[in-house]
This record gives sequence, structure tokens and C-alpha cells, in this order.
Amino acid sequence: MQFIDGLPDCGFLGMSSLVSYEDSESEDESVDRVTLESSASVQTQGSPQHETHVPCRHSGPEQTLLEFNESVSEHQRRCFNRKWNRIAPDKQSTPQSLPVTLPQMPQRLSDGWNPSKRHHAVPAGVRPYIPKRQRQATPVETVDPQPPLEQVSGNKTQERQILSDASEAVKPYLGHKPGAAGIPRRLQMSLGGHQGPVNTVQWCPVPHLSHLLLSASMDKTFKVWDGAESGRCLRVYTCHSGAVRDACWTPCGRHLLTGSFDDTAAITDVETGQQIVKLDNQFKVMCAVLHPSHPDVFLCGGHSSAVKAWDSRSCKVVKVYKAGVQQTLDILFLRGAVDFIASSDCVSRDSADRTLIAWDYETTAKVSNQIYHERYTCPSLALHPLEDCFVAQTNGNYMAVFSSQQPYRMNKRRRYEGHKVEGYAVQCEFSRDGAVLASGSSTGSAHFYDYHSGHVLHTLRAHSQPCLCVCQHPVLPATAATCDWAGEVKVWH
Repeated sequence: MQFIDGLPDCGFLGMSSLVSYEDSESEDESVDRVTLESSASVQTQGSPQHETHVPCRHSGPEQTLLEFNESVSEHQRRCFNRKWNRIAPDKQSTPQSLPVTLPQMPQRLSDGWNPSKRHHAVPAGVRPYIPKRQRQATPVETVDPQPPLEQVSGNKTQERQILSDASEAVKPYLGHKPGAAGIPRRLQMSLGGHQGPVNTVQWCPVPHLSHLLLSASMDKTFKVWDGAESGRCLRVYTCHSGAVRDACWTPCGRHLLTGSFDDTAAITDVETGQQIVKLDNQFKVMCAVLHPSHPDVFLCGGHSSAVKAWDSRSCKVVKVYKAGVQQTLDILFLRGAVDFIASSDCVSRDSADRTLIAWDYETTAKVSNQIYHERYTCPSLALHPLEDCFVAQTNGNYMAVFSSQQPYRMNKRRRYEGHKVEGYAVQCEFSRDGAVLASGSSTGSAHFYDYHSGHVLHTLRAHSQPCLCVCQHPVLPATAATCDWAGEVKVWH
């Protein structure tokens, strides 16, 4: 608090308070500058005990000027009157002490006039109002670390529209019974966003979201693409520190289940990218499969002799299936989810007695291990959507058909040949109606077979590197996605 000849500057504050309510902008600025210059030119006096700020009541202009004139000397009165009558103050006459006094005056003026208005509790996240003169006198740059609310809301709304609205290419086919499966023959788009081999691609199973394409790569990422129209990469997920070996959609289409070489399996929210669950399997995960009847339960297999069943709600292992194998290559639930087939890399001296093993899900008992008797490992399994059978991709460069009912006999009169596997994890898949069986090839081609006859329907020269997966669209006819060892994803129509 400044003093003038031992007298507190109450009248001085009252005068400034009166001027602050004038409507004329130019006159207000002139009065403020005169007041500040007068305050800076007067030496402060008085004892330290009078430095406590005391609010002054509002007084009229005549009383304020009278009190001011009585408390100062004749020389100071003449200086003040001369500067008061001046319309535009001379900027060159500003004292050198003005920059020191200037930041302090607006706060004193506001506090002295009505402190009760300035000390209201301000809710968190809301900026208090700062008068114009105080902002001009004490400019302070404030940095808001968070983006504006409108911007955040707009981005979230845009994400919801991307992941919930049906694509214009898919809308005409919604609500109609799908027709016969067609064979894609020409390239529609090429997606080259991965820096490592792409292990799998999968369309979203929800019909109105079926334009979304999931890809998992050895570059430690998995992505969601618009595979029906623009071909844009909509989301990139980097929650794994190792290669993403397997990935699939949940039935609702809102979450993704992934297995990685960082020994973890994770469930990720498609929209936000946040990990809902991340579980440590203590082995490199080669395959992760959701339970068809209980989506909260999933199975993980990999570089271990055991297959683990996890409950994502409790984040605990609920069942363990142990076998004398080195690693599990793929897992397939049969119809009804009572039992499942696990493919391993274990081949005995004379026959493959543990290449395919049937397990009872509830009891964890081994139902059968005498299913496939040839000395080839099976990197991929596929269930027929209508009939009681499944197909196993073999390293013998063919696909074999098995019954999905005990004792799981192989159909020796039918096999699908023409593609090459040669040690790659080449996947196979049925069309929605089960009439077409598709497979990749180590030669880079995509092969389409007639399921009933076993004849080759068409061969696509898809990639220059080994084609690891061919996924047929669940809604769009004659549409499929392929991926290769070079990190490229293509959509065919």
C-alpha cells in the first residue's frame, strides 16, 4: 500500500474506482495513465505498521479531489492538476519507476474497490475474469496443456462416426440374404502401412462394420483399415513390445484380441486404443481364440506345452491343457464349443500322434490324439460354417478335411492341392456359405477351391512375397483381403 505524506491513498483509490466505470475508452486510458504517473512520482512514507491493506469506501469526485489536495504539497497539487487536465498524457514524461509500479497498481485498485467480488471460489478448470486494465497492465501468458473442449469432443465424435457408421459400399447389402460366394479377380486397393510381415487379416464380423479390416504384423503393431472405400488406416495400436502373431475381432466388433511374442495377450478397445486387459502367459503367444459361447473367455497357445484358458473379467487362468508338445500352432473350437482342436509341431518317429489333439473344454481331458497320421505339421485350421467338418492346412502343400464329430476321421478321398506352404504359417478360410475354400501360398498367390469337388476355381497372382492369409468378406460378394511376408495388404474384388 502506498502512502502520500503519511496519509493512506484512500482518496486516490476512490478516484480510480470512479474512473473505471466511465464508458469512454480514450478518457479512461488517459485517467489511468495520469493516475499511474502521479503515483509513481510521489515518494512513499509512513511507518511499517500501516502497510496492511484496508478497503476504502467509494466517495464522490469532489470529496476525493478535496482530500487529495489537502494531503499533498502545493507543488504536487499543481503537477497533478496540470496532468489531470491534459487530454493525452505525454508518454515521454513517464518516470522510470513506472514499469515497477505499473504491475502493482491494477491489483491494488481492484482489491481496494470491492474485494468481495474478486475472492469468490472459482470452480476447477474455469478461468476467473480479469479486468481489461489489469490484463493490459500485467500481461501474463498462460499455457493450457489440454486442448479446447470443443476440439476434444469433435475428435471423439469423429471417431464414433468412423467406427459406428456403415460404409456406403456395405449399406446396399445390409438386410439382404447373402448370395453365392464369388471369386475376386481384380485389385481394388493396396495398403502398404506395415514395416514387417503381416501374419493375418480379418474383416469385422458385425455386418454394418464389415468395412473395417484388421491386420496384425511382425512390426509390433496391429491396425484397422477402411477396406471398402478409402483404404485409409483408421487406427494404429502399439500396445505390444513384440511381434503381433495373431489378432481377431470380438463378436461385438468393439474390441480386439491379440497375441504377441512379448508373452502377452491383450484385449484392446477399437475406438480409444486403450488396453482393457493385458495378461502375461509366460510364453510367446502364437494363437489366441475366443470362446464362441463365452466371449469373456479366450484360449492362448504358443511356445509352451500347455494351452491356457483366461477369463478376461478376473484376469486369471481358469483352465490349463497340458500335452507333451513344444509349441501350439493353432486352436479351433468345434461346433457347440464342447471340444476344440489344437495343432502342434510335434511329430513322432513313425506317425504324427500329437500333431492334432482334440480336448474337452470343460474337463481339460484329452479326447483324441489319433486324428492326423501323416508326418506334416498343420499351421492353420478352419471350421466349415454349415457342415460338421474342418480343414487343416498342412506343410505337405495340401489341405485335408476332417469330421468335427468323434472320432474326427480324415476324408482320404478329398484334398485341396495346388498351393505351397513350405514352412510358412499359411492360413486357410471358408467363404460365408462354405462353398469356396481360400488359401494363401508361399509363392505369393491366393488360391480359391471348390469345397465339394476340390478343384481350383481361380488363382490370383497377389504378391511377390509369400501370401500368408486370404480373408473373404462376410457381406460384400466376390471381395477378399490378402497379406504377405513383405508387409503389404491388398483388397481384391
